Amino acid sequence: MAETVKGPASYFPSIEKKYGRPVAEWQELIRSSPLTRHMELVAWLKSEHGMGHGHANALVAHTLAEARGK
Repeated sequence: MAETVKGPASYFPSIEKKYGRPVAEWQELIRSSPLTRHMELVAWLKSEHGMGHGHANALVAHTLAEARGK
């Protein structure tokens, strides 16, 4: 039986469907951004890429957690 995805990653299928890019591509954009603070990155995704707050927050949270090794 497949394990249910929880946390920020649970948003990933809807992010890919709504914005037409794979999550890996969004994560690379986040990593390559000169911004480093969580809410700065969220605001950037919202303003520059038209992303909703929940989707932007999930991507940033997951990407920054990976960078911290969590």
